[in-house]
Amino acid sequence: MTGSPDVITALVPIDHYSAVQLAADTAKSAAKRCPLPGSMPDQAAVVASELASNLANHAVQGALYIHQLALGTGIEIVAVDRGPGIRDVQECLADGYTTNGTLGAGLGAVMRIATAFTIRSQPGHGTVAGARLAVPQQSEVDGIGAVCVAADREQDCGDGVAAVEHEGMRTAVVVDGLGHGQLASEAARTALRAFHRAPDAPVPDILTTMHRALRHTRGAAVGVLRLDAGSAQYSGIGNIRALTLDRHDVGHRLTGQPGVVGLNMTAPRIHRFPLPPDATVVLHSDGVDHRWARTPTPFLHRLPPPLLAAAVLHDHRLVRDDATVLAVRPLQSQP
Repeated sequence: MTGSPDVITALVPIDHYSAVQLAADTAKSAAKRCPLPGSMPDQAAVVASELASNLANHAVQGALYIHQLALGTGIEIVAVDRGPGIRDVQECLADGYTTNGTLGAGLGAVMRIATAFTIRSQPGHGTVAGARLAVPQQSEVDGIGAVCVAADREQDCGDGVAAVEHEGMRTAVVVDGLGHGQLASEAARTALRAFHRAPDAPVPDILTTMHRALRHTRGAAVGVLRLDAGSAQYSGIGNIRALTLDRHDVGHRLTGQPGVVGLNMTAPRIHRFPLPPDATVVLHSDGVDHRWARTPTPFLHRLPPPLLAAAVLHDHRLVRDDATVLAVRPLQSQP
């Protein structure tokens, strides 16, 4: 069984060129906490610096999202913007390409340094680029992305997200501690510790275990997802929403049962539904405006999970609340 660290994301708005150094320092610190060995923290700083510089030079409303991988040992650095987009991505990845007289090493350097690099862009919509730095034996973990950020002006994040692989399945949880701030964060961390004690238990049992663990906290909303080949199970209490997103449609829109885990949880109900081969399951807390899923853009439909999670949060976060987006595919359906 392999599991994740708790994913807490550092959000670095790139609203001025001075933010480039902050992005580099944040990425280096995250890589050290993993920990990534040798020169990899310095490489993470270079990747973040190049992506942030690109945002500062060309983008509108850009930001970097930096966190440990949802599964495996490493970090993910995702750059999102609402800029003009890139008309020819392959041309921009070539060394020496520039539009402003610089050396033009940026995206090409990122692609060389990163364990994996993915970029998607649409003229008039913006660009999403994700760089992963991971230890070699973990570098193939794919098909999952998670972003979890604190409310503006809060030091502690009251949301939480974690994922585990076991026996060919993936089980993931999104937690939203009641309110926000330190007490909400304590509730979320307590719920995640309870999840990690037996993440392969039946889904209702996971919620029951969390309910017992949270009795001496302010409680939380919780959504638990289990993915097998071609099928999914979901059970939620409170304000965690779940849906599926494929290349064309949105389906299986689910909300949690009324109640608060740790305070007044009713018996969990399981929702089982099939998954098309190209479907991604998305879970998010109420720090993300649920209206994003009414008519997602074709651009969102085509994004792989790590980029999808960051793009949804970037465009639809409610800044006064903690916000989490998890996007995940079954192990067997990864492209």
